[in-house]
Amino acid sequence: MALEARAAGYRAVLYKSNDFACHDRAFHLRRAVPGVELFGSIVLNRTTGSTLNPYAVQKALETTGSLCRAVWMPTLDARYAVRTYKGPGDGIAVTDDAGRLLPEVIEIMELCARADIIFATGHSAPVESLAMAQTARDMGLKKCVITHPNSLIWQMTPQQIERAAGLGAWIEYCYLPRVWGQGTAMPQYPRQSLEQMKDYLCVAPEQTFVTTDLGQPGLPRPVEGMRLAIADMRRIGLSESRIRAMTADTPAGLVNLGPQA
Repeated sequence: MALEARAAGYRAVLYKSNDFACHDRAFHLRRAVPGVELFGSIVLNRTTGSTLNPYAVQKALETTGSLCRAVWMPTLDARYAVRTYKGPGDGIAVTDDAGRLLPEVIEIMELCARADIIFATGHSAPVESLAMAQTARDMGLKKCVITHPNSLIWQMTPQQIERAAGLGAWIEYCYLPRVWGQGTAMPQYPRQSLEQMKDYLCVAPEQTFVTTDLGQPGLPRPVEGMRLAIADMRRIGLSESRIRAMTADTPAGLVNLGPQA
């Protein structure tokens, strides 16, 4: 992917894995593929423990030359996702039984705030994501990202998205729902229509950016997926400046890249 991104003229790539930390992989890939900025991240699923693990975040931030530029709350192993889809175990919680954020969430948010990197809500329930956005606002964390509120059980209403954006959170829309569905390698999910995509992208455009969420076997590769996303954004009438903001300028700021020369 690094080679494909460089060939396509990407300025940078942020890697995400649901199962393994990839900031260390970005460190080695930078040596193998010069000419494109490569960053990693960590997702707090069961591979970092059965509960939230602030120490894993701390070590990710202290190693590999500060290449960890994002921390995700649990995704596939999030309690909300596991309970909804009836997966094994009870999943990893981000709130207590009263709906209050756990102390570990606050600690991780503080680590992200000090490092000035992305804190992403992961596969949390919409109300949990809003609670994190509120706490981020209260503590001065500038890079709270609401993870794909256009997808499945994480879908937010326009009012919820506007609330999150009003709190200063960034809204990450992923393109994956436009390419899965019947006849694909992920046929169990309903494909999002072009009109639905337009509706989402018009809710809080100044606080919005677009990722692919691709990399799965049998679906478009990430760089090709971004080409398809940009083509769809043009089809729904977004301006070139808005498309650039959503796919380049805003993401560049979130991973701490300075203005492009």
